[in-house]
Amino acid sequence: MPWSTALIQATDGNFYGTTFQGGAYGQGTVFKVTPNGELTTLYSFCAQAGCPDGAGPNAGLVQASDGNFYGTSGGGSGKSGTIFKITPEGTLTTLHSFNGADGSSPGPLIQATNGNFYGTTYGGGNIQACPGDPGCGTIFEFSAGGKLTTLYAFGGPNGQGPENLIQANDGNFCGTTAMGGVVSDLCSLGSTCGTVFEMTPTGQLTTLYKFQGSDGWWPGGGLLQGADGNFYGATFHGGAGNACNGQGCGTVFVITPAGKLTTLHSFALTDGTGPAAPLVQATDGNLYGTTGNGGPTAEVTCQTPGMCPAGWGTIFEITTEGEFTNLYNFDSTDGALPLGGLVQATDGNFYGTTNLGGNGYSGCGLGGCGTVFSLSTGLAPFVKLAPASGDAGVAVTILGTGLTDATKVTFNGKAAQFKIVSSTEIQATVPAEASTGKVEVTTPQGALSSNVPFQVPLHPEVRHGRF
Repeated sequence: MPWSTALIQATDGNFYGTTFQGGAYGQGTVFKVTPNGELTTLYSFCAQAGCPDGAGPNAGLVQASDGNFYGTSGGGSGKSGTIFKITPEGTLTTLHSFNGADGSSPGPLIQATNGNFYGTTYGGGNIQACPGDPGCGTIFEFSAGGKLTTLYAFGGPNGQGPENLIQANDGNFCGTTAMGGVVSDLCSLGSTCGTVFEMTPTGQLTTLYKFQGSDGWWPGGGLLQGADGNFYGATFHGGAGNACNGQGCGTVFVITPAGKLTTLHSFALTDGTGPAAPLVQATDGNLYGTTGNGGPTAEVTCQTPGMCPAGWGTIFEITTEGEFTNLYNFDSTDGALPLGGLVQATDGNFYGTTNLGGNGYSGCGLGGCGTVFSLSTGLAPFVKLAPASGDAGVAVTILGTGLTDATKVTFNGKAAQFKIVSSTEIQATVPAEASTGKVEVTTPQGALSSNVPFQVPLHPEVRHGRF
């Protein structure tokens, strides 16, 4: 059961992810799946009594600059979650076990430009501020040497329950909290509605926005920074209208770096309800995402009360101006509850997972234990970069398809030295005098452009006009 976990495309061209349950010990797995659908279980959690190696991972993976995958899980020796490393071959190492005081229920990791990992814990930390939960959650840094530092512990009014983190173009970290902020009758019978925050690398946090309910609540999916520099996200509940038991069916929003929020779309049950994952901005500049429930099948009577209150979920597209299109509606035979979101692969297609449905097995509910799916919208192939920024001389991995016969690589027009590793990977060096812009790979079949500009930092002398 792939519970709310996004896939990633690795440098070998395959997809990697986690499942919350199942596997040899019933406590979740790490898996690999090829673009053709061949799945390999790399690791089954809880291989030892007490699950010191972790259990029930409910966050996706990140492939780090060393080629290994890093992620988080529940369980561990402290019973509050773990940070782990796993090789592409499936050797897992537990790097840290949370104990509550330093956080509990960790979310997904990101690797920042300094090489360290950053993430959030949904609970733990300031137990006095949120004694019933317990703890309001934390933001942490985890160094390559294995040291965990709590950078910020939430206190309730400024947020509670952070779930995702991104590093913005300015080097600061941004994210959302599921709760905290404003108390409103529009948010779960008088609860708090959630926030958007920004934090410096040293741990100074600023609350950019507090949701009111009518503009959405429970923004648990986190943020995406768009090509225009603004941040985009979704709320699981709230928005205009009185659908979804009077709580609102969720929203898509945009917020400026200064904290001005605009609701782009309010869901209305038949076009989806409960978006719970980050959005992705595709190569056409539009935003794509999933809703856990809803769609035209919303009137279908659920066979498992409480599990599918209205429909099986949708895939949608929305422009940055708010023009909304419902692209696909699940019917449970092809999956149900696509809460994990999407990834656009270098072949131009979208890939994702559903929590339930698929194979008709009744042991997981809703007719199956979940699916891995792809969706084609006709977008062209492209290349991805890791890392996405760097100075001249920095080694960069270029991920794509059909790269075996590549003849040229340029960084914003400047030719780069490169080495073809495989049909899906090129190693290139950022050339001298490179500037921020698209990376282009020339192949006999045509030119492949990067999905986002490669960022070349301006040095202090340049910023201050000394050259």
